[in-house]
Amino acid sequence: MPPRKKTAKTQERSLEQTLWDAADELRSKMDSAVYKHVVLGLIFLKYVSDTFQVRRDELARLIDDESSEYFMPTEAAKASVLNDRDEYTAEGVFWIPEGHRWEDLKAAGKQADIGARVDRAMEAIEKENPPLKGVLPKNYTRRELSAATIGGLIDTFSRHDLAAAEYTDLDVLGRVYEYFLGKFAADEGKNAGEFYTPRSVVGLLVEMLQPFHGRVLDPACGSGGMFVQADAFVRAHGGVRNDISVFGQESNPTTWRLAKMNLAVRGIDANLGPEWADSFTADAHPDLRADFVLANPPFNDSKWGGELLRDDPRWVYGTPPHQNANYAWLQHFLWHTAPTGTAGTVLANGSLSSQQNGEGDIRAAMVDADVVECIVALPPQLFYGTQIPVSLWFMTRNKAGIPNGAKTRPRTGQTVFIDARKLGHMETRTVRALSPEDIATIADTYHAWRGSQTSGDTTYDDVPGFCYSATTADIRANNYVLTPGRYVGAEEVEDDGEPVEQKIARLTTEIRDGFKRRAELQDAVLAALDSLEPADE
Repeated sequence: MPPRKKTAKTQERSLEQTLWDAADELRSKMDSAVYKHVVLGLIFLKYVSDTFQVRRDELARLIDDESSEYFMPTEAAKASVLNDRDEYTAEGVFWIPEGHRWEDLKAAGKQADIGARVDRAMEAIEKENPPLKGVLPKNYTRRELSAATIGGLIDTFSRHDLAAAEYTDLDVLGRVYEYFLGKFAADEGKNAGEFYTPRSVVGLLVEMLQPFHGRVLDPACGSGGMFVQADAFVRAHGGVRNDISVFGQESNPTTWRLAKMNLAVRGIDANLGPEWADSFTADAHPDLRADFVLANPPFNDSKWGGELLRDDPRWVYGTPPHQNANYAWLQHFLWHTAPTGTAGTVLANGSLSSQQNGEGDIRAAMVDADVVECIVALPPQLFYGTQIPVSLWFMTRNKAGIPNGAKTRPRTGQTVFIDARKLGHMETRTVRALSPEDIATIADTYHAWRGSQTSGDTTYDDVPGFCYSATTADIRANNYVLTPGRYVGAEEVEDDGEPVEQKIARLTTEIRDGFKRRAELQDAVLAALDSLEPADE
């Protein structure tokens, strides 16, 4: 994605950080896993109220405009238009009942029963909007959540630069929502993987898949971040929201609700199934064949229910072990990929080389079937709360040169390996992130290898230490291990012109001198210690 202008980015970041600081100060000692639903629920309520009011103000202007087809001559007729639910829902706007809008809650923010008022507003909005049934949090009367905290949050999110009139693409609150998800993920550490994939990792997946149009599926969608960035990618390249159709699934009920709210805040119409459900045992989209599958499934899941699915037709390349879901996920993704589609996913590095419980045999079958297109080794510390090294897999059943309808170079019998472990920067003391330049370096290499039109005039060449295009025979010779470091080799070192014999002699002298200095220093330290010992009486 093209980087934002520096000034705009600074302003947006400042707004998001300011809101987070204010909300975090109001938290007191409430657990982050609980507080995030309180905060994100209010952001959602603010969003739907704002968009409702924008549409209502627009209708109010039109019914007074004699040149408009909406013009109404009487007050009764005007009221009928303003209160016509279809005039809102037809524009993708949720109907917010009177008495439960943001301004109503803001006016009652200092009342002792504000928690109950918020709960009633959530219930009323769900009742009036069937797609939101069972989605919104209704826990604002819990004992540890004070009226002062709720009222303070309402005041925080009522600032003028969060008003709908201040934005044109309904994106400010969406960015705030995503920023808060990231902050809560950082706070929750290892549990964050259930609902949040780091933004730079999602950005890399999207830039490599380039979902310009078609059906997009994430069978382990968490809070919906993959869809948010896929939608942003489409719009950044001149497309419109309806260019992609979004399908997802999530097994955790609270995370499924977060995803529904996150996508609604973004105005993204997504089919996440009628409710939360497990993708393996209750596939919400059994007949879907997507143009793009992108996902970050749970790593090395040992409780995925594999013993109940031994004869499942999805296991085209071999029955995955019930002790680990990695190869179940890979085959599930391929099952749902269209004949010319592409699947991209994050997996733990163990999936690249494991020989346990038949995983090596499944991997060999996938390589021999020519469905593995690209493997990217990622740098460490990208994910909150886990140091497990991870890689990206890209798979397709068509390397003949027409993936997703875009003509590319035929790559039958080849797989490109990219070792990106040296890229990235430390965003915090413990978490690394990929910069836009890092993402472009990796994605451009992949697209150049494919020979896709988006790579421009760039041609692909193997780069020692970074990328290598291997044949199926190469992979077979390496016992079907897919670790990029095994293929890309060592980075070329620039020749400094010093003869080898002379270099060896110089380094030998330097090492001997180092040993001598160390011995002298050791003797000096021991002498100093001896001088501190008490004299014998």
